[in-house]
Amino acid sequence: MNTQDSIYKTDALIAENIEEYLEAHQHKTMLRFITCGSVDDGKSTLIGRLLYDSKMIFEDQLATLEADSKRSGTQGEEIDFALLVDGLAAEREQGITIDVAYRFFTTEKRKFIVADTPGHEQYTRNMVTGASTADLAVILIDARKGILTQTRRHSYLVKLLGIRHVVLAVNKMDLVEYSQEVFDKIVADYTAFAAEIGIETFTPIPISGFKGDNITGPSENTPWYDGASLLPHLEAVEVEDSREQAGPFRMQVQWVNRPNLDFRGFAGLIASGQIRPGDEVRVLPSGKTSSVARIVALDGDRDMAVAGESITLTLADEIDCSRGQVIVASQSPLEVADQFESTIVWMDEHDLVPGRAYWLKIGTQTVSATVQEPKYEVNVNTQDHLASKTLDLNAIGVANITLDREIPFAPYDESRDLGGFILIDKISNQTIAAGMINFSLRRAQNIHWQATDIGREHHASMKHQTPSVLWLTGLSGSGKSTIANIIEKKLARMNRHTFLLDGDNVRHGLNKDLGFTEADRIENIRRVGEVARLMTDAGLIVITAFISPFRSERDMVRSMMQPGEFIEVFVDTPLEVAEGRDVKGLYAKARAGQLKNFTGIDSPYEHPEAPELRIDTTEMTPEEAADLIIARLIP
Repeated sequence: MNTQDSIYKTDALIAENIEEYLEAHQHKTMLRFITCGSVDDGKSTLIGRLLYDSKMIFEDQLATLEADSKRSGTQGEEIDFALLVDGLAAEREQGITIDVAYRFFTTEKRKFIVADTPGHEQYTRNMVTGASTADLAVILIDARKGILTQTRRHSYLVKLLGIRHVVLAVNKMDLVEYSQEVFDKIVADYTAFAAEIGIETFTPIPISGFKGDNITGPSENTPWYDGASLLPHLEAVEVEDSREQAGPFRMQVQWVNRPNLDFRGFAGLIASGQIRPGDEVRVLPSGKTSSVARIVALDGDRDMAVAGESITLTLADEIDCSRGQVIVASQSPLEVADQFESTIVWMDEHDLVPGRAYWLKIGTQTVSATVQEPKYEVNVNTQDHLASKTLDLNAIGVANITLDREIPFAPYDESRDLGGFILIDKISNQTIAAGMINFSLRRAQNIHWQATDIGREHHASMKHQTPSVLWLTGLSGSGKSTIANIIEKKLARMNRHTFLLDGDNVRHGLNKDLGFTEADRIENIRRVGEVARLMTDAGLIVITAFISPFRSERDMVRSMMQPGEFIEVFVDTPLEVAEGRDVKGLYAKARAGQLKNFTGIDSPYEHPEAPELRIDTTEMTPEEAADLIIARLIP
């Protein structure tokens, strides 16, 4: 029975016995796949053809589709199937896909969710989004054009994202007169490229999405091709991940379910393995152990649950466990670390800034992360490793990442759920990159925190004060150093133990190797923040005077400190006033082009949005400012 016959049989079953149809539909397997490739390879047309040939559109939709096709210039039976998918007005105007369009359809054998992903290089990030949950990728190639750069980029990403099933759909065969020679040459070229990037197997199919050749059944136009047609292949491909089913039990905690005092459950999606009541489990990263008391699902208590199911576990012991932690089989724990080598796909128009703090979301956990200067960037055409100091839009590179805490993880090639992450800009809250953990760094495994008997509380009690960081930020010439110096003298008279960190002084020693590029300024503040944290551990009141122009870096230092210890003081002086003072002659040099990356002239200053204190130096003297700050520090 061919696919078209199956469709008619399904129609009859729906008409005769809807209950039997729904029961059969409920137990069908699901295949998630994407269509990808270069611009105008026919991805949307192919999906439209699949919907049309599988009868997933209705008469009213067909009438609208035919009318739209006539308006777009086609006549008669030549329907523009891309209109089924290109729902955005902007897509219709430009004739290209600019966002991911998800469509659902079903046949007698299987249910499908297909993602139509953009081919334009500008929207590669959207392709990554669509591919992140796919089981199979249909990589389209225009038979007239052959393999293009975006074809290579998308293929590389398919391999990188762990999609193991690949279909090479050589489209628009009708425009090359169904030439076997053209098809064979494209397949040979792609075979060589696939071997370079590590795609071991793929299924090549000659098709015409527009004409319908080799979509739901064999085409008379390609008698030389004896392989499966596209839809039958999609129905038959095996997508069960035996590694996830057979692997050790791992579940990320999504939320803690406690409807009453007698029930405390941990809900989540099982990433791998299986679990039964009585099994010994371990909670990471704490390492606490217990055993499973109950497995609770929507249909009640269960005797077993397996990978892919959402459940709630109750444990025999009252141990600490919260969102973001991972429950694993006790005898097969995950590795825990805070430093990794990762492959990163940069998806933002603003370049990666090494050293800047970003949010890293992995599974159900969000932590602060800094990305170091890339080890290399990958040339998707040649697979060469290129030297690079940053990553720009659509670049793929390898870099080390440091987190602010340890997390449980698995390398991405072992688990998408526990090894894949996204990076989020802390200011805009936009997703700026996708990444895959390759492995933890050896230094992360060898370096452990050494507990000491004398802690920060003891140091502070000896000095009879609360450790704090007074962080004075503002333009050069705003008066930060003057105010900071007065604060320290006044606190000394009050017998307070302090230390003053000044921007200029620090650059004579600790940070003498740093310049004034954006990356160097970020590293400058990071180092100062680490020193300030150590000094608060010693019980000191730390006073700093740094331009610190970027909000994200000031927030990074804030996150290093204990709650309430970081006091941001915005020394607010208009640029024209600060420039008028120009005690050091820096503004004059910057205006003359002799001083690059100078804040306020050719480098931005991001004003604090919610500082603890704002000092207007046009309305108060340095003495008055110091008194106001001390009053905030010591009520």
